[in-house]
Amino acid sequence: MTSDDPPSPAPGRPARRRLRALLPDPAPWRSSHDFRLMWCAGAITVFGSFLTFVALPLQLKELTGSTLAVGALGAVELVPLIVFGLYGGALADAMDRRRLILWTEGALGVIAVVLLLNSLLPHPLVWPLYATAAVSSALTGLQRPALDAIVPRIVPHDQLAAAAALNALRWQIGAVAGPALAGGLLAYAGLTWAYAIDAATYGISVLLALRLAPQPAAHEARKPSLRGIAEGARYAWSRKELLGTYAIDLTAMLFAFPLAVFPFLAEDLRAPWALGLMYAALPAGSLVVSLTSGWTSRVHRQGRAIALAAAGWGLAVTAAGLLQDVWLVLLCLTLAGSCDMISGIFRSALWNQTIPDELRGRLAGIELLSYSAGPQLGQVRAGGMAALTGVRASVAAGGLLCFAGVALLALGLPKLMAYDSRTDEHARRMRERRAAGSGRGDRDGAAPQDPDAAPAVA
Repeated sequence: MTSDDPPSPAPGRPARRRLRALLPDPAPWRSSHDFRLMWCAGAITVFGSFLTFVALPLQLKELTGSTLAVGALGAVELVPLIVFGLYGGALADAMDRRRLILWTEGALGVIAVVLLLNSLLPHPLVWPLYATAAVSSALTGLQRPALDAIVPRIVPHDQLAAAAALNALRWQIGAVAGPALAGGLLAYAGLTWAYAIDAATYGISVLLALRLAPQPAAHEARKPSLRGIAEGARYAWSRKELLGTYAIDLTAMLFAFPLAVFPFLAEDLRAPWALGLMYAALPAGSLVVSLTSGWTSRVHRQGRAIALAAAGWGLAVTAAGLLQDVWLVLLCLTLAGSCDMISGIFRSALWNQTIPDELRGRLAGIELLSYSAGPQLGQVRAGGMAALTGVRASVAAGGLLCFAGVALLALGLPKLMAYDSRTDEHARRMRERRAAGSGRGDRDGAAPQDPDAAPAVA
């Protein structure tokens, strides 16, 4: 090679670039101090919460020996989540979101302490388990919209899809590691340790949240009211692409969420040993997508991606109901979890890219209902249909109904299918507002910290 010849590329460099393109995009971590704090706090509390998620029904089973009593936990959690989710969305638009997160996080820590104290009694009581489940659900409904609404303030607009993927990764790590540790912890150390660790994680999370910058409400914000909640609902109704994301997620979960029949499916496959693997397969598939989510930041037709992923979820669940081999069933459930995670990343990105900050809390409350009520109703659908048609028929038919429902919604929602984050008027307006805010020197591209300097309502 002469001195004039261009240097040849280093061997393996294209492969490394392709690998980096698949890995989660760490840009939100680098650009936003507050995002790093929230991610770490959330990772810690998710881990502790999954310990209680396993411990609470186990303790109820030990105290009552009743499957009905354990199943009733879902019933006492659903109504508070719906009511306080809507009110929490209005609160997130009307007060400092950081303060709301701090108060609810501290209250959730108190709930863990109550469970701990009850477990230390010589004869633990049953009613505190239901009471704490209901109060915890209400507090989650109050807090979650503020957590969702704060992300567009602290993360640059072009990094919102990456932030959604990183947040999903955080949850999936907790969903896999928490129950895995809980099994050994409960077997060898007991319920008390699970509740104690959960309480400790909330204490650490509060200390981290105290370091977040204030996130005051917009200057035009009004006190929480039914009128304010109705205003958010009217805005959601006017945005057919938003309605499409809610409708597709509800359809997917209502028809193709088979967790309630997993114990019976494992028995039908003559593989009771695979029950735990069935529960782990869905979050494992989601985790795979989160770990290889770098490509999601380069997708702009997010409405189409949501519909395709939801259709894939339905087909994968259908196959899980039809196949006879347990390992193939587990593979299908893993693929279903992957599709669900893809849909979730793009739903979150579309919401955060287009919803005005002054409405973000109320719309986050509506979103909370769309992805919380669906799984609860889906369990009822799966169990009821299984009683009438059999377990496998329930699973397979639910997947087919999901696919058909998503296809009909895709045909009936042209605005969702045409959505493009590069050209959509709402996304463009949000980019312009964020750029104007950054030009005034806002930290991390967030909304101004002085309430009087907050941007006007669009």
